Amino acid sequence: MSQWKQIQQLETRLLEHVDYLYDDNFPMDIRQGLADWIEAQDWDTAVSDEPMAAMLFKNLLSQLERVRLQEQVFLQRHNMKMIQQHLQLKYSSNPVSMATVISSCLKEERRILSSACMQEQGPLEKSLQNSVAFERQKNMDNRVGMIRGNVQMLDQAVKYIEDLQDDFDFRYKTLQSRDSTDKNSESMKHEVTRLQEMLNRLDFKRKEILSKMDAVINDIEDLMTSQLNPELQDWKRRQQIAAIGGPLLTGLELLQSWFTLTAQSLFQMKRQLDKLGDLVVKVTYESDPIPLQKPQMEERVRFLIYHLIKSSFVVEKQPCMPAQPQRPLIIKTGVQFTTKVRLLVKLPEVDYQLKVKTTFDKDLPPGRVSRQFYILTSNTKAMDIEDFSNGCLSVEFRHLQLKEKKYINGTKGNEALLSVTEELHSLSFEANFTVQGLTIDLETCSLPLVVISNVCQLPGGWASVLWYNLLTDEPRNLAFFGNPPRASWKQLSEVLSWQFSTLAGRGLNKDQLGMLEEKIFGQHVSCSDRQVSWSKFSKENIQGKNFTFWMWLDSILELIKRHLLPVWNENYIMGFVSKGMERALLKDREPGTFLLRFSESHLGGITFTWVQHSDNGEVQLNSVEPYTKNRLSAVPFADVIRDYKVISDGVVPENPLKFLYPDIPKDEAFGSLYNSQRSKVFPYLPFTLIPVSEMRSNANISPPPCQSPEPLMSPEDFDMLSEHLPAFDLDIMRSPYSV
Repeated sequence: MSQWKQIQQLETRLLEHVDYLYDDNFPMDIRQGLADWIEAQDWDTAVSDEPMAAMLFKNLLSQLERVRLQEQVFLQRHNMKMIQQHLQLKYSSNPVSMATVISSCLKEERRILSSACMQEQGPLEKSLQNSVAFERQKNMDNRVGMIRGNVQMLDQAVKYIEDLQDDFDFRYKTLQSRDSTDKNSESMKHEVTRLQEMLNRLDFKRKEILSKMDAVINDIEDLMTSQLNPELQDWKRRQQIAAIGGPLLTGLELLQSWFTLTAQSLFQMKRQLDKLGDLVVKVTYESDPIPLQKPQMEERVRFLIYHLIKSSFVVEKQPCMPAQPQRPLIIKTGVQFTTKVRLLVKLPEVDYQLKVKTTFDKDLPPGRVSRQFYILTSNTKAMDIEDFSNGCLSVEFRHLQLKEKKYINGTKGNEALLSVTEELHSLSFEANFTVQGLTIDLETCSLPLVVISNVCQLPGGWASVLWYNLLTDEPRNLAFFGNPPRASWKQLSEVLSWQFSTLAGRGLNKDQLGMLEEKIFGQHVSCSDRQVSWSKFSKENIQGKNFTFWMWLDSILELIKRHLLPVWNENYIMGFVSKGMERALLKDREPGTFLLRFSESHLGGITFTWVQHSDNGEVQLNSVEPYTKNRLSAVPFADVIRDYKVISDGVVPENPLKFLYPDIPKDEAFGSLYNSQRSKVFPYLPFTLIPVSEMRSNANISPPPCQSPEPLMSPEDFDMLSEHLPAFDLDIMRSPYSV
C-alpha cells in the first residue's frame, strides 16, 4: 500500500497534522494527484544534488501537465494550471528548495504513520504538540492584527490633529494680520474666544493621541515579552528536536508574519512620532504635551525596534553536510557543508547591502582546551530577498569548509582531555546595517557542532548531537559534556524510535522498545523512572561485548538503510527480540515458521530463527549465523530468504523457511521483493548465489562392525560425498582394519 493511501486511513487527529504540512509551497493537490510518482523519486538525494533536483522539477511539471490534460472537470483543470504556474515562478531558479520541501513532507508523513503504530506518544511529542496548539496561534494572530488596527487608527488621529492645527494656524495668522483698531471689537473678541477653544481642543487631542500611543507601545512591549519571544524560543526548541529526527519543523512562516507585522507597527509609530514633532515646530504652546512625552516614547520605540530585529536574526537551517542530510550538526574537516540564516522582519529600507560574516568558535569559554579550526572558504555573503519569503532577507552558505589549525609542536590540540566527538563547537553569524536612522548589530549562532576528521567518528558524533539536543534547550552550552546530565528512558526511547523513522521510514513499537530497555538496563532492573547516563549510552561496552549500546544500535540503523529498507518498511523484521521471547513466540507454531531479528552478538547483523520438530516431537529452534553488510552486498536479503538451504546428514538440501511469523507464507510476504533480474550477457548462463547452512550432528559416531571389505570409492564419488558431508564425518571414515 502506498504511503499516501496509508495516510488517508489515519484517524482525524493525525490527519489534522498532515493537513498542516501542505500549503502554497507544496499544495496537497499535487500530493494527491501524483502520489505514486512522488513516492518513487529520491527527494532526499536531490536535496544535496542540484542537477538531480532540476531534473525532478522538470519531470514534476511534466507529470502535472499530463494529469491536467486527463482531468475531466474544468475547474480542476484550471486549478492545476494555476498550480503549475505558481511552482514555475517559485522554484524554477532554485529547484533544490522544492526538493527540500517535498523531502521534508514525505519524512513527516512517515513519522506520523510511525506514531500511529505506537500505543502512545512520547513526552517530547506531546510537549511539542501542545506548543503548536492552534488556539494559541489564533490568539497570536488576533492580537497582532488588533495592534495593527490600533496603529492604523493612530494614523487617522494624527491626520485629524494636523487638519485641526492647520485650521487653527490659519485663523491665528489671519487674526494677527487684522488692523489693531479692531482688537476691541466684538468680532475680534469672538474670534479670540474661538481660537482659544480650538487650542484647547488641539491640546486635548494631542494628549489623547499620546495616551493612545503609550497604550499601543505598552501593548507591543507586552506582546514581544509574553508571546512573541516565547514563540521564537519554542520554534528554536522545535528546531532542535527536528534536527534529531523529531516532528517536522513548522511555524517559521507564522513567526515571520508576526515579527514583520509587529515591526511594521513600530516603524509606523516612529513615523507618527516624527510627524508630531513636525507639528510642534509649526504650533506649540505652554505645557504642550508633545515635547514633554515624545522623547521618551521615541526612545522606547527605537528600543523595541532594535531588539525585535536583533531577535529575528535566526539560523533557519543548521549546518549540515549535503551527504548526511539526516544527521546535521556534524562537520568533517575538508568537506563542504551548508547553512542558512534569515531575518524574520521585512525591512522597509536598508541603507546599504546587508552582508553576513561567519566565524568559527568565536569567544570560546575561558580556559577551554580544544582543537582550533578556521573557515577555509569565503565566509562573507550578501543577504537577498527570496521570492517565496514575502520580502524577507536570507542568505545560504553552500560551500563552507573547515580546516584544523596546525600547532608548532605538530599536535592538533589536547584531544586526550575530551573525546573528539564530545567536543562542541559553534558557528557564528554577524551583520550590521542602518534602517531609518537606527544602526543595528545582528548576531546569532548555530547549535553546537561536532567536528570530526574521519568518517568512522560519525556515529559517535551523532550520539553527542542526540544527547545535547534531547536534554537542553541552551543554544550554546559548549561545556555540556564536561558533566552531561542523565536522560529518562521515556525521553531516550522516543528519540531512538525517531532514528528508525528518519533513516528507515518506520519507528519502533512498544515491544521493540521494551527489548532495548532490557538491553541497556538488564532484565532484572525494575524502576518506574529509569535514568540512562551518557556513559551507559555511548561510552561503556555492553556486558560481555566489545561495543557500546549506541554502536550496536547505530550499526543496525546503517544495515537497514543500506540493505534491509524494503523488508523493514513492510514490517517483516521483528528486529529486537530476546532469546526467551523468541522461543515463546515460535514454540507452538507450525514447523518452518521463522522470524527475523537483529543479532545481539554481532555489530550490524540480522539473523532468522525457525522452528522444527524432531521425530520424537521435541521443539527445536535453529538460528543462522548473522548476515552483515558484507554478505548482503552480494545477495539481497529477500533472495537469501527465498534461496536459503540446509544440508543435514547427507539429506538433499532443502529450504526450512516456510512461514513468516505468525503464519504468512514466505512467498506471499517476500514475493514482491525477490530479485527477478537475470543475466542478459550472451552467451553466459545465469547463476544464483545460494546461501547454505550445514547442520552438524553432535552424536558420537562409532566405527562400523567388522564386515567384508567394500570396493574402494571412485574419486568422483568421494568428491560428491565430501561436498555433502561434514568434515568430521570424513575423518572417521576409514577401514576397520586401520590402526
